[in-house]
Amino acid sequence: MGSEEWAVKSGQWVERDIVNTSDARPTPTDETPANGAGEGSAAHRPLPTAHCPLSAAHVLYEDHHLLIVNKPAPLLTQAPPTVPSLEARVKEYIKAKYAKPAGVYLGVPHRLDRPVSGAICFARNTKAAQRVHAQFAEHKVRKVYWALVEGTVAPGAGTWDDWIRKVEEEPRVERAQESEPGAKLGLLEYRVLRTDAAASLVELTPLTGRMHQLRVQSAWRGHPVLGDTQYGSTRPFGPAADLPRDRVIALHARRLTLTHPFTKQELTVEAPVPDYWPALDGMAPVSG
Repeated sequence: MGSEEWAVKSGQWVERDIVNTSDARPTPTDETPANGAGEGSAAHRPLPTAHCPLSAAHVLYEDHHLLIVNKPAPLLTQAPPTVPSLEARVKEYIKAKYAKPAGVYLGVPHRLDRPVSGAICFARNTKAAQRVHAQFAEHKVRKVYWALVEGTVAPGAGTWDDWIRKVEEEPRVERAQESEPGAKLGLLEYRVLRTDAAASLVELTPLTGRMHQLRVQSAWRGHPVLGDTQYGSTRPFGPAADLPRDRVIALHARRLTLTHPFTKQELTVEAPVPDYWPALDGMAPVSG
């Protein structure tokens, strides 16, 4: 199982797994090193989709300060220069659209896992990056996800809380006791939107930002996200792929609400689900 993201540590790119959206730092990523760990390795050959430029169809909101896009999966949010990433595609989009001859600044205040699609916000200047990052750090950004999970989730709405800790030297988490070293509370609200005989469409609103939190909290209750074999799913999902890193899961960042860093107005964007998702209107809606 490969890690989901890369980060700069001691001047070198290192692989790590990042899904805690509250601790990402706004980074002027033009300054990342040209040579990083893992460049040219077989595990990081460019994906076919990685060669496709970001198009206007991916853009959910854009002004001089923010760019919010619908992230395709499977694609890393950030990576070394030789590894395909959404960050690189967004910078190429900005450079081409605005005819920028030099490097493009892009702040990355939060991230999504490689197999996850949906709304993700980038900052186009340092002031916007600082202000948006502060909102994430203070848990003032509302993130709503859609997930297709195995089975029928009951009751149809509620709160899930679990103690979660990262497994050392591995890109996964496990259930823990509150007293165990490294244990952190994972808290989310959920609501079942639609269901059929085999799966449920669930709306998930995280109240904390733990690694793989949405995926494991659902799986631990017997409802793994479709396609998420890392946490027990037995149901295939999305386009066929030979390598685990090329597979997608049925988890989508559906909606993002934040305060605009300059106008101070509330801004909500909604990301359509990918084309490979099944027709959701074929599932029975759940009232209440």
